[in-house]
Amino acid sequence: MKDANKPEKIKIFDAATGKIELVDKVYKTDEEWKKILTPEQFQVTRQKSTEQPFSKQCPIPPKGGEGIYQCVCCGTDLFRYETKFESGTGWPSFWEPVSALNIRLETDNAFGMQRTEALCARCDAHLGHVFDDGPQPTGKRYCINTVALKLALKPAAPIKLEKAVFAAGCFWGVEATFRELIGKGVISVTPGYAGGHTKNPTYEEVCTGKTGHAETVEIIYNPQEISYQQLLDLFWSMHDPTTPDKQGPDIGSQYRSVIFFYSPEQKKQAEESKNNLEKSGKFKEKIVTEITAAGVFYPAEEYHQDYYRKHGIKPTCRIPKK
Repeated sequence: MKDANKPEKIKIFDAATGKIELVDKVYKTDEEWKKILTPEQFQVTRQKSTEQPFSKQCPIPPKGGEGIYQCVCCGTDLFRYETKFESGTGWPSFWEPVSALNIRLETDNAFGMQRTEALCARCDAHLGHVFDDGPQPTGKRYCINTVALKLALKPAAPIKLEKAVFAAGCFWGVEATFRELIGKGVISVTPGYAGGHTKNPTYEEVCTGKTGHAETVEIIYNPQEISYQQLLDLFWSMHDPTTPDKQGPDIGSQYRSVIFFYSPEQKKQAEESKNNLEKSGKFKEKIVTEITAAGVFYPAEEYHQDYYRKHGIKPTCRIPKK
């Protein structure tokens, strides 16, 4: 025998977790609903009224955002924003609910016609009606009252920033060139030392050529705004990759051309980029740029950071293209 004091349980799909949850069925008196709903929300969802077409503006996520339309009464997930379409009827229209578990369908014979009513499966709120004139892949049109819905924005996934490290001669000029991309996908550019064996090297030590380090720049960038390939293209354009241990008047192993990769994908792109440049015939001499796994990057001394801007002079280290 059913225990009248024990809440009824039903299965509801949770769009956030992607799981089916066992939850309590929601029951309230009219007076209780009136305390949490506006008069129009109460009339539509609890008394099966219908809002006037074209009378409401259905909320939508910001550009690029995602959201779930939930029941205004109990918060049950109903429709994904991606399934919303413009039907021209004056009411929000969707071609599919988040799950058949969350919508209850009933035959509606009101007003001398037979229709299919859509209700919230958890709290029995009247949502609207379902018709067979929607778009593919379902062919359904869930015609829903705006006031029966509330939009829950899906939190944006955290942006995963990535690193790129290049050596292309004097790091003053290399830094200045990559700094031109700050605000265009590049977050920061830091000159420093990499590729050697000496821990925490100083500029003077690197200049001796005995540390094994090259003057490098570390770039933090957003791959959703600028690609690694774009960084590679700029890297190739700013120096002469055919001169071993030399860039212009600067001579020494610390001025060698190197791409330090952080992932197999970066390595693959670097190698393909180098091969394509060699095949292009742009350079008469062989490209000697090293492509090697990134190790520890040591930021350079403060006085080297953003050197040209601090001194109010134009970059002079950049090597013109051949």
